[in-house]
Amino acid sequence: MSSINRRDFGVAVVATMLLPLATARAEDTEVHIDNFVFEPAQLTVKVGTTVTWMNRDDIPHTVVCAGKFRSKTLDTDDKFGFTFTTAGEYKYFCSLHPHMTGSVKVE
Repeated sequence: MSSINRRDFGVAVVATMLLPLATARAEDTEVHIDNFVFEPAQLTVKVGTTVTWMNRDDIPHTVVCAGKFRSKTLDTDDKFGFTFTTAGEYKYFCSLHPHMTGSVKVE
């Protein structure tokens, strides 16, 4: 092995060791969609948190935050996840049932 290859190998080993630290995330959270309601409707999370919406209703729903994210139509037991990488307030709704609303505050 040449010295350049050993150096590259060393960098790869160190990067692999640090990878779990770099990919560590805040605690993930789930929002249930049930009976035409997002539960919890208001949520506060840390930057890096993945929120997963799970449809427990018998009919389809979506999760839409204008300009930020949009799920496919979620049938019963389907899930949609989004990782919040920027602080702020994210208001969302179901495009099939616009009276269904919720928000995620990211700190």
